[in-house]
Amino acid sequence: MAERYSSFSGGGRMWLLQRVTAAFLIFVLAFHFFQLHFVQHAADITFAGTQARMEQPVYYATMVLFLVTATFHGVNGVYNALINQGLSGRLRSVVKWLLVIASVALIVQGIRVANVMAGVQLT
Repeated sequence: MAERYSSFSGGGRMWLLQRVTAAFLIFVLAFHFFQLHFVQHAADITFAGTQARMEQPVYYATMVLFLVTATFHGVNGVYNALINQGLSGRLRSVVKWLLVIASVALIVQGIRVANVMAGVQLT
């Protein structure tokens, strides 16, 4: 039988965060699909409607948490998949920091867009 290998050390902090973010994403994705595919049909989605939803503090907070959680979950999964494929040494460090920089840029830009959609102005 093949031996199981994972770059996650069972019971570690990153292992736990990967599972917690997965559970959160399942819930938020279900909410997202229900809201934007059943309550409102895709053809009825408008920019003004998106702005109206984003102006609601709970919806705004949920979408920002969705952005941060999905970014962490996806990037952490990709990084660990690369480690499982044998990424090591200096290249591992370079890839890790490139993914961190890309993640921060994605989150910052996503929050900027969310703020514009919600009518939040930072001075």
